[in-house]
Amino acid sequence: MAARTKSAKDRPSYRCTECGWTTAKWLGRCPECQAWGTVEEYGAPAVRTTAAGRVSTAALPIGQVDARQAAARSTGVAELDRVLGGGLVPGAVVLLAGEPGVGKSTLLLDVAAKAASDAHPTLYVTGEESASQVRLRADRINALHDHLYLAAETDLSAVLGHLDAVKPSLLILDSVQTVASPEIDGAPGGMAQVREVAGALIRASKERGMSTLLVGHVTKDGAIAGPRLLEHLVDVVLHFEGDRHARLRLVRGIKNRYGATDEVGCFELHDEGIIGLTDPSGLFLTRRSAPVPGTCLTVTLEGRRPLVAEVQALTVDSQIPSPRRTTSGLETSRVSMMLAVLEQRGRITALGKRDIYSATVGGVKLSEPAADLAIALALASAASDSPLPKNLVAIGEVGLAGEVRRVTGVQRRLAEAHRLGFTHALVPTDPGKIPAGMRVTEVADVGDALRVLPRGRKRAQEQSAGDAPDA
Repeated sequence: MAARTKSAKDRPSYRCTECGWTTAKWLGRCPECQAWGTVEEYGAPAVRTTAAGRVSTAALPIGQVDARQAAARSTGVAELDRVLGGGLVPGAVVLLAGEPGVGKSTLLLDVAAKAASDAHPTLYVTGEESASQVRLRADRINALHDHLYLAAETDLSAVLGHLDAVKPSLLILDSVQTVASPEIDGAPGGMAQVREVAGALIRASKERGMSTLLVGHVTKDGAIAGPRLLEHLVDVVLHFEGDRHARLRLVRGIKNRYGATDEVGCFELHDEGIIGLTDPSGLFLTRRSAPVPGTCLTVTLEGRRPLVAEVQALTVDSQIPSPRRTTSGLETSRVSMMLAVLEQRGRITALGKRDIYSATVGGVKLSEPAADLAIALALASAASDSPLPKNLVAIGEVGLAGEVRRVTGVQRRLAEAHRLGFTHALVPTDPGKIPAGMRVTEVADVGDALRVLPRGRKRAQEQSAGDAPDA
């Protein structure tokens, strides 16, 4: 008697956990989204119907819902509150990701101590360090509090047990990739484990009205490690970034259900810990008694916050057939574009055969087009060896035709420059309301902007023709 063949309903199926693509055979890489290790087996669901059940709470008109239960509570760190939209909402789950060594644990330990109180205890769970190691860091940054509880656990059931014992208002888990559930197969940090740990903590947060801060690892490309589902489940996603060789750290909102996603918090990392910077523009400036050739100031927008930054350029005679083009804090493509515009539209040909170095001050990264005009003026100033006027800022995007285009937030940028004592600005046409006491020059193209260097432009052209520069 022939064996009965399996029906299509009984055959195993496989589905990609990232994009939902299905197949009848297992594959190591999903051909739809090109993700590795995301194809998993799942059974064919039985056709069922769900009967109506008892509701937990009656539906109310939205105007009668009490919004006071979702009022934000301050973390004690003003810059973090700015990014969160006022503070931590009860029941909210926040994912903070960043590269190793950027300062995530230091910041969250400081938040844990400042947010702890008699009525709102805080539980800090570390899965990467021992409790004594965290205590040493707390002594160094003065993050000690009687109602700050510390536990070193890597088991999910133990973490949930600590929640029952401490009953915290704030839970900090460092990190979600180091905790595992014994009921799920796989090593800590795997996709199944991360989903289970995050799901259990999110359920506990919603049921208890407890705010939760999860630390997440990042991949070598800078993306948050683990399944993309993790970012969809949490309420807020923050990215902690900064150059480890610089003091500046930025907390940038990627997703926020309780506030805007264009806010940025600025911090300074030092030996005693990490502190918020309410006025970080001073980190990006070099105070001098006299102007120096090759420097120009601009105002960049990090989220809604205007920051005055300095662009520096240096040109020297090249000793090799292919001149060097080195940048730091600036996009190489935008600097190359400004060099081409200056040569073709500004008639400055002295830059083509010289080594050019350009950088920013203080570790800030300028990627928005509003810094184009400052980059062009710094390069022109370096080529002519003529300094720009003192207390001058330049704002504007430069096109390939040499025109200076309008950018967003010109009034906010001018107000910030005026607050810091700058008296002269080069801006695109129609800048809007101008701060009282500030002289604003509207420029339509690069040629208009280069008039602030009347002798420099002539000197650069003479150098390109082989003549000696004027004294």
